[in-house]
Amino acid sequence: MPKLVDHAERRTHIIDALLRSAASNGLHSVTMRSVATEAGMSVRLVQYYFDTKEQLLLAAMTRLAGRMGERVQRRVRESGAAGDPRGIIEAVLLEAVPAEEEGRAFHLIYTEYAVLSVTDPALGGQPFLAAPDEMEAFLAAQLTAAQVAGEADQRLDARQEAVVLLAVSAGLGLSVLLNQRTAAEATAVLHYHLGRIFPGRR
Repeated sequence: MPKLVDHAERRTHIIDALLRSAASNGLHSVTMRSVATEAGMSVRLVQYYFDTKEQLLLAAMTRLAGRMGERVQRRVRESGAAGDPRGIIEAVLLEAVPAEEEGRAFHLIYTEYAVLSVTDPALGGQPFLAAPDEMEAFLAAQLTAAQVAGEADQRLDARQEAVVLLAVSAGLGLSVLLNQRTAAEATAVLHYHLGRIFPGRR
């Protein structure tokens, strides 16, 4: 009896092949053929699951964004920060610092995709590109909760501070990718800034 093909598993295999290729050589260099080679299958089979490179890129970015969410949740669980606004905010921001290989690959690919989407309408307007807007609202809610609890500086505008925090963390993450500073140095800057927001939680 012939073995049944798990199509979802095969799609994931192809997507992960693209992510590995992009992490090694850059998203701009990825082609259907390079993905097929990385996945160990024919170009025709890759095209059976993804008609175009754009479809494959969108699927890969959606998977990457999902893995990012899982990484944040895992960081919160492991730090014991569940229910602690300051700990949750720190976990979110530290994910922007590519301290190890998976994090570095995520930020490299995401950054390159965002730049490509500026000039390629087929890549723009995707939900995962709007994630910063959702994250601003999430961080603002955490900051407000901390203010209500008396843990954060009452003078802060929570929404504006959320925008600043994301901009700072994104900039620090990019500086690590460019080897302008180490992940440890970027993390120290984030802790310094959080210390100003939460003066009683040094």
